[in-house]
Amino acid sequence: MELGLIGLGKMGGNMAERLRHGGHKIVGFDFSTEAVQRLNDTGAVGVNSLEDLVKNLQAPRAIWIMVPAGDPVDQTIAKLKPLLAKGDILIDGGNSNYKDSQRRFAQLQPEGFNFVDVGTSGGVWGITEGYSMMIGGDEAVVESLRPIFETLAPTADTGWGRVGPTGAGHFVKMIHNGIEYGLMQAYAEGFSIMHSKHALDLDLTQIANIWRHGSVVRSWLLDLTADALKKNPTLDGLEPYVPDSGEGRWTVFEAIDLNVSAPVITESLIRRVRSREDDNFSDRMLSVMRHEFGGHSMKKT
Repeated sequence: MELGLIGLGKMGGNMAERLRHGGHKIVGFDFSTEAVQRLNDTGAVGVNSLEDLVKNLQAPRAIWIMVPAGDPVDQTIAKLKPLLAKGDILIDGGNSNYKDSQRRFAQLQPEGFNFVDVGTSGGVWGITEGYSMMIGGDEAVVESLRPIFETLAPTADTGWGRVGPTGAGHFVKMIHNGIEYGLMQAYAEGFSIMHSKHALDLDLTQIANIWRHGSVVRSWLLDLTADALKKNPTLDGLEPYVPDSGEGRWTVFEAIDLNVSAPVITESLIRRVRSREDDNFSDRMLSVMRHEFGGHSMKKT
């Protein structure tokens, strides 16, 4: 099957490679000439314009967009539309807000274009492990893309599926990432407690590897944690700064809108935000209040 791919960064480039090995014709575009050349070097077709991308695909075309969420997706779609024909399929495989996906579908459908949202998980490991894909869209359109999903997934019948109408794919991926926030925070806190128990001289790398086998807390995330600790057991040279892609925030907002209690995910998001505060005013306020009501000592710079 043919597929146009827009965005040849680490994840997009790896996806192109996996698809090429699966026997699909891949035509890729990126603003980076180096990324386009890397794709050409693999035996796929790299082009330098959206016009050339569309020309190199037979109708009905399927074009997978892997660009940052928000305006870049809208801009890409706007530039593509004059080049496409009715019946062509646009696939957003990035981390878009599900409400944006619903809006894009509502705008594109009357014009004769199909739109599918694919929440994609797997990161840089997807090229070897396969990608988990949560798909939203018209059932017949999703089914027409089955060869693509079967190739990208861990196996043809695992790790992917249509989870609902347009928007459902990115909604489920949003919740997936919210859960990921909570899991990461729990691991981080547990290892931090063990790291602080100096009297026992615990080997965190050893413990992580013990937990990987037979333990109820084993996971791929723990596997990656064990590998990271092996490379840098004391995490030397790392700043305690944790960014977020936005999906954790959207998950918390959705929980509030639905009156669903989600304290673990919410707190894990707040911890990430706090990690970016070089000079935490809240903590200084707490110190001042303790001093005022109880005469407790304060540390001063």
